Amino acid sequence: MLTAEKVKEYARKSGADIVGIGSMDRFEGAPREMDPRYIFPEARAIIGFGFRILRGSLRGIEEGTYFAAYPSMGYAHINLVYAPNVLREVACMIEDEGYEAVPIQNMVIGSSVDILEGKLTHISVPVSPDKPAPDVLLHFRIAAVICGIGEIGYSKVFLSPEFGPRQRLAFILTDAPLQPDPLYEGPPICDRCMLCVKECSGKAISEEKTVKVKIAGREFEWGELNEERCMLAYTGGARETNPFWPLDFPNIDLDLIDRNGAGYARPEFQAIQKIPYNASSLYVFHHFGAIEGARGCIRACSIHLEEQGKIKNKFKGPFRRRKPWSLAP
Repeated sequence: MLTAEKVKEYARKSGADIVGIGSMDRFEGAPREMDPRYIFPEARAIIGFGFRILRGSLRGIEEGTYFAAYPSMGYAHINLVYAPNVLREVACMIEDEGYEAVPIQNMVIGSSVDILEGKLTHISVPVSPDKPAPDVLLHFRIAAVICGIGEIGYSKVFLSPEFGPRQRLAFILTDAPLQPDPLYEGPPICDRCMLCVKECSGKAISEEKTVKVKIAGREFEWGELNEERCMLAYTGGARETNPFWPLDFPNIDLDLIDRNGAGYARPEFQAIQKIPYNASSLYVFHHFGAIEGARGCIRACSIHLEEQGKIKNKFKGPFRRRKPWSLAP
C-alpha cells in the first residue's frame, strides 16, 4: 500500500532534503494560469521537495572573488540535474504502485511567458475555451506552503525552518490518495527585520506596499516585488555589485525601472545579456550569472536567521566575516 510516509521516506533516500505533501483543494481560488489542477485534473495530492543551496556556493560572491559556484551549483545543478533525478526516482516509485506522477521541475520555457505591466503574461493561446493558456505555471512558493514545508518571507522568497531561504523547490502531482501534511505550524521564521529590503541592490522590495493571499484559510503577506528591477539587479544591473561590468558599458538607472515596462524585451534586459560573464553563464549553465548573488533576499536573510538561531542547518562560524564589498565610489 502506498502511504504518505512511504513516499516521503523514499524521497529523502533519493536525495530530497525536505519533503511534504499537500491536498489539491488548497489551490482553491488560485488564478487559472497557476492552478495545477488544470495540469492534472484527477490529482489528489501534491508532493513538495526542497533541495538545499549550499551556503558555500555563496562564499565566493560574499568575498567578491568567485562567482561561478552559485549559478552552477546553486541553480543549474539543482534545477536541471539533481532535482529532476530525484523527481524521476520518486515518480517511478509512485507509478510502479499504479498511480500517475507528474513531475514539475524548476524550469520555465521563457518563450511562452513574459512580464508585461508587472504581471506574468502568457504569449501562448488556450487549446480550448475551458482551459488556461500553456504552460500553466505553478506558483512554487505558494505550492511549498501548501505542502507544509515552510512559509513565504517578506522578500517573497520561500523560507524553511531547515535552511531559511537556501533551497530550490520541485513538485510532483499524483492521483495517489496520500495523507496531506498540515500547513507549517512552527515558530514564525520571518520576523520582518527588513534586511531583505535594505540590502537589495535593486531596491526591488517595497517597504510600504504588500501583497496578501489566503492559502487554506490562512493569510500570508509579503512585500510587493518589482520583478523587473529584481531581475536586472540580480543579473548584474547594479554596477556597484558587478565586477564584470565592461568599462564601455553604460549605466542602467534602476530607479527608472517601474512595473509598466516592456518586460524581458525591454532594452535593459537585452543589454544585460551582452555582459560577457552573463552571456557565458547563460551558455554554460542555462542561467544568467547571478552576479548580485541575492544580496538581500538570500544572503542578508540567511545571516540574520542564523544569528537569531532560526535555522536548523547550523555552522561553526558566521557567514559574514568581513565588511561587505562594494564598487560604489
